[in-house]
Amino acid sequence: MEYRQLGASGLQVPALSFGTATFGGGNDFFKAWGSTQAKEAGRLVDICLDAGVNLFDTADIYSDGLAEEVLGKAIAGKRDQLLLSTKATFTFGKGPNNQGSSRFHLLKQIEGSLKRLNTDYIDIYHMHGFDGNTPVEETLRTLDDLIQSGKVRYISASNFSGWHLMKSLGISDKQGWNRYIAHQVYYSLANREYEWELMPLGIDQKVGAIVWSPLAAGRLGGKYGRNKPVPQTGRVAEGGSPVPEAVVKEDVFYNTLDALDEVAAETDKTVAQVALNWLLQRPTVSSIIIGARDEVQLKQNLGAIGWNLTVEQVKKLDAASEIPTIYPYWHQRQNLTLNPPPVIY
Repeated sequence: MEYRQLGASGLQVPALSFGTATFGGGNDFFKAWGSTQAKEAGRLVDICLDAGVNLFDTADIYSDGLAEEVLGKAIAGKRDQLLLSTKATFTFGKGPNNQGSSRFHLLKQIEGSLKRLNTDYIDIYHMHGFDGNTPVEETLRTLDDLIQSGKVRYISASNFSGWHLMKSLGISDKQGWNRYIAHQVYYSLANREYEWELMPLGIDQKVGAIVWSPLAAGRLGGKYGRNKPVPQTGRVAEGGSPVPEAVVKEDVFYNTLDALDEVAAETDKTVAQVALNWLLQRPTVSSIIIGARDEVQLKQNLGAIGWNLTVEQVKKLDAASEIPTIYPYWHQRQNLTLNPPPVIY
């Protein structure tokens, strides 16, 4: 397994990490992802650790806390061998204070996550989304307190826009508080908007990207194709996709799938492995979260590492998946001397 430094921290994380949203199946939305229980989860954890995948990602809202509980049981006796990543911010329970990134909500949620995961500390604690109601200073001071208390090692943003993240980093620097070292983001060959602003920000501020849904909720997993019937099972068909159908542009999507098929044939790899390997070569990407309903899926995804696409193959995938940029990015791209793009190759 390849390990990469996470942002401006000293923490080394595996290029592939394991997402546990498939654990528990506690409600209709997450049942479409999977319903893995403790025994099978333990087996998946062992396969990951044997392969060097030692970062496990979850969230308080996954199956209303059940995913954390299942993961906690699956890692029993192995806590010192791995890194745990969980999240808070979104609605958990009832009442006006059971959402957001307020001191009240975060202090409540961290205690719940620690209990469910059966651990004394969280290695990477993410704000699952930006809270526009709570002062940024309140959130960041609370997170700094959690680090000082030893309950959290590092903090990360997730699903922030550029100004959300930059404002947060600026306040942390001004106050001398711990800053976000990572940004958990959606990024895939099906949707490359991350490259427009968040990637340059990550390069400039040394914020590492931890990528969620790298296969666009399974759309890049090999089951979809220009001449294939649309799958009737899986997260997309069952209403459990975190990636809205409307953001996947059909013409570009099928061009991308055609290119993936060509490169998969050239490399003797699966479409999913090619799509994941493309991401591993992008700037700022520290770790890609892979998920799996079973051992077969997990072992297939692990095959995305240990080799690299050629420059020509990367360019082929880039060209097929490119979409028109929105303002102000198309205007900035008119002068690449003043606004040089991230170096990809």
